[in-house]
Amino acid sequence: MPPKAHAILSASSSHRWLNCPPSARLCETYEDKGSNYAAEGTDAHSLCEYKLRKALGMGAVDPSEHLTWHNEEMEDCANGYATYIMELVEAAKETCADPVVLIEQRVDFSRWVEQGFGTSDAIIIADGTLRVIDYKHGLGVLVEADNNPQMMCYALGALELFDAIYDIDSVAMTVYQPRRQNVSTFEMSKDDLYRWAEEVLKPTAELAFAGDGNFLCGEWCGFCKAKHECRARAEANLLLAQYDFKLPPLLEDSEIEVILSRADQLVSWVNDIKEYALQQAISGKDWTGFKLVEGRSNRRYTDETAVTQVVTNAGFDPYERKLLGITAMQKLLGKSRFEELLSAYIEKPQGKPTLVPESDKRPVMNNAKTDFMEENDYE
Repeated sequence: MPPKAHAILSASSSHRWLNCPPSARLCETYEDKGSNYAAEGTDAHSLCEYKLRKALGMGAVDPSEHLTWHNEEMEDCANGYATYIMELVEAAKETCADPVVLIEQRVDFSRWVEQGFGTSDAIIIADGTLRVIDYKHGLGVLVEADNNPQMMCYALGALELFDAIYDIDSVAMTVYQPRRQNVSTFEMSKDDLYRWAEEVLKPTAELAFAGDGNFLCGEWCGFCKAKHECRARAEANLLLAQYDFKLPPLLEDSEIEVILSRADQLVSWVNDIKEYALQQAISGKDWTGFKLVEGRSNRRYTDETAVTQVVTNAGFDPYERKLLGITAMQKLLGKSRFEELLSAYIEKPQGKPTLVPESDKRPVMNNAKTDFMEENDYE
């Protein structure tokens, strides 16, 4: 996989700068420290590229021994990704004799975004449809393909390369996120994509590149380098102080709804502030009214092999036996054998009630009100 250069208005951060244009230039002032999550994702992409090239019969060198984060789970994810792409290719061959497949293709969408470029994990062109697939190794945040600006930027870059060569009518964008069991696809016409690029992407990108526009706090703040110190984010979250931390029964329904809509962002912001303050204190900063102390820790063995030997020699069994969890058991037996032997002994209890925004795709569960209505329907 070729190294990726830095872009001020990257496709991967487009969700943030499209909503908060001045954040692009603000983030430029912060050092890019990277993270273990990003490093793990890079390793996963390298493995996915190898698996897909191998599946397509292309020359490729197995990078596994050079990957810091390589493990069995990553192997499974990469194999699943390659299998999924090959299924798309085989499906395309039913209507197109020779579909075009590109891997880790650099795309340029600078016609709409100054210095805009990126790398698409996989592109398939067949029978009037351009398919853009993006692999996500992350486990924390569910990534949807619906109106995903990163995917739309990649699709625009792909059209720049191939629209004049192939007769493309529509674009299908897929997010493949195996650790969240998420395969999400969004399709739109080529004309609609170009319209979005001209009416939304280009004017907003011009604001962002110039450092203009208004700061706006939202869930996109989570991946912003300035999230710990952003004045706009602080002011937006501190607006909740207008409710004087009243107990819920003393609040109007409309007030509770406002707080609910901001609660997750508020908690995230507070945690970011606490983490920032901690790291600054470790670096030597003194915070008035606070001090750095050593937290609680648990005892641990320095040499488990030696402990096992000593305890065994003393006539005791140092191990405990525990039934494998369902996921581990399925890996042990294999999916088909697992279903054959244990399906009668597996149940999925009802999940704990959770209040989420209406945009959440999960179905509404019954509550006391709906149960009462259903009972009355039978009277």
